[in-house]
This record gives sequence, C-alpha cells and structure tokens, in this order.
Amino acid sequence: MLIKILGSGCPKCNRLEQLTREAVAELGLTAEFEHVKEMDKIMAYPIMTTPALVVDEEVKVSGRIPSKDELLGWLKGH
Repeated sequence: MLIKILGSGCPKCNRLEQLTREAVAELGLTAEFEHVKEMDKIMAYPIMTTPALVVDEEVKVSGRIPSKDELLGWLKGH
C-alpha cells in the first residue's frame, strides 16, 4: 500500500501523517509513506486544499484531519 500525504509540511500535514502511521500500525498493515511537498505534484490531484491523504492513488480526504476511526475504516478496505 502506498500512502501519500499532500502538503507543505505544516503542523496539520505532519499530524495527518502521524495519525495515519498510527492507524496503519494498529491494523498491522504494511505501507510505504511519501510526503509530497512540491506544489506542482500536489496540483496533479483533484484537491483544493491541504492536507490531503492519498491511498494507492485514491484521494481519501483533503482540507481537514480525519478522525482515527475514519482512517481505520479507509485502511481496512486495503
């Protein structure tokens, strides 16, 4: 599973990455993380605001930090 965090590296982006890593560990999954900070690469996705979470090239959320329950639900399906 490839998980991308889209954002400039702001505290919200870092928090999203931290929560996602915790959810992956809780589920016992194996995932590769990539923090995409370059604006041209971020703009390649259909999002209007950051932070954003992309799992296997599917945008799961943008513009907010999801709850841990939301993250667990999205990741269980992979």
